[in-house]
Amino acid sequence: MSTPLTLDPDQACTRLDELTVLDVRTPGEYASGHVPGALNVPLDLLQKALPDIRQAAQRGDILVVCASGARSDNACRVLAEHGITTASLAGGTGAWAGEGHELHHLDGTARTLWGMERQVRLAAGALVLTGLGLGLLHPAFELLSAGVAGGLVFSALTNTCGMAAVLAKLPHNRPRTADLDATLAALRTR
Repeated sequence: MSTPLTLDPDQACTRLDELTVLDVRTPGEYASGHVPGALNVPLDLLQKALPDIRQAAQRGDILVVCASGARSDNACRVLAEHGITTASLAGGTGAWAGEGHELHHLDGTARTLWGMERQVRLAAGALVLTGLGLGLLHPAFELLSAGVAGGLVFSALTNTCGMAAVLAKLPHNRPRTADLDATLAALRTR
């Protein structure tokens, strides 16, 4: 499996007016701050958007963005499997903001939603500690910690994250639903 083409934040910033930017994070993450002009197509809705993304790719270059670059790399691979060439923002919105570039917020207000990676670290750590603590009562509970450790290793090896997929479905990560129809209409006009 080849590595997707990447643009660093400064490269992307200089080309922002000529790129179609797709943000594949959850609607909650997108609302908390996104690259200016980015359209929200959550990773779990990417397949539904393929025809419109294909048309947009024929009109110009597409940049895929997430929080750190992992989900956007996965999205680029999925799109490449369907003949759509894209680039990923190296380091995601974290690197974008870290380089001093502006993030836009829905309704002009910043939200204090934790990023998905931080939520995964909290959930994984809490589960490991719970397994270890309950293991004092009965050793079988330590299997919870072992299961989380195995999941983290699998996640690293496959560059996927099942825990993030589960956490993305929680209500606080979807304070609004992704308006895919509006996003696709905007994508068609770019």
